[in-house]
Amino acid sequence: MLRYAILSVFLLCGCVSGWVAPDDFVYMPIHAGGYEIASWQKITDDSSVIHIYLEGDGHAFDGRGVPTRDPTPHGTFMRDLAMSDTAPNVVYIARPCQFIMSDICRVSDWTDGRFSPQIIDAMANAIRYVAPARPVVLIGYSGGAMVSGLVILQNSDIDVRQWITIAGVLNHTEWSEYFGDAPLDKSLDMTVLPDVPQIHYVGTDDDTVPYELTTRIADYDDIIVVPNATHSDFGNLQIDFFE
Repeated sequence: MLRYAILSVFLLCGCVSGWVAPDDFVYMPIHAGGYEIASWQKITDDSSVIHIYLEGDGHAFDGRGVPTRDPTPHGTFMRDLAMSDTAPNVVYIARPCQFIMSDICRVSDWTDGRFSPQIIDAMANAIRYVAPARPVVLIGYSGGAMVSGLVILQNSDIDVRQWITIAGVLNHTEWSEYFGDAPLDKSLDMTVLPDVPQIHYVGTDDDTVPYELTTRIADYDDIIVVPNATHSDFGNLQIDFFE
């Protein structure tokens, strides 16, 4: 049976230009796969697991469905969630071409190729950089759920203790078909989920990734339904970390 999360009202809001990271987080670009990938890091314990938050697709399309020139997210939902994490080791990693437009960035990197082998390899290398031979928890938001899942499936050397998704796309073929959108022909997809401990948070009012899509691929026991949550507002979400 689906579980329901208990939450209180707390709106995560703000914009990129006015957002400031807490003092205990250090901004650090990561060179991976030819991209410079933005990250904010808080590492205070050499022995503890590292919580790694992976950003969603960001501002990939405008209101008319036209690809943008800059996929940097306009909202701060995932950054705020990461930086409210009180664990000793927390890292937020943006997607390639967000915040930093590398020379190799192409529109395909945030549209039909957002989950391409090149992108997944770059994100895997970014994770290895921040957590060399260290256990990690991967938390993926929206399209970041797909990225994190593919990283786990294709990189057995990365020690993932738990996989958490929030409003996550778990199969982009079904997601595209659901909305009648063009398929992501240059992207990898997941037909099975990684065999690691996992939780998938879904919102009842999420019009971007409807929760019924998650139930098609994830086990009911691994799904937590958040009442009244939209795609970018999950209230004061308290993540259930296993470790």
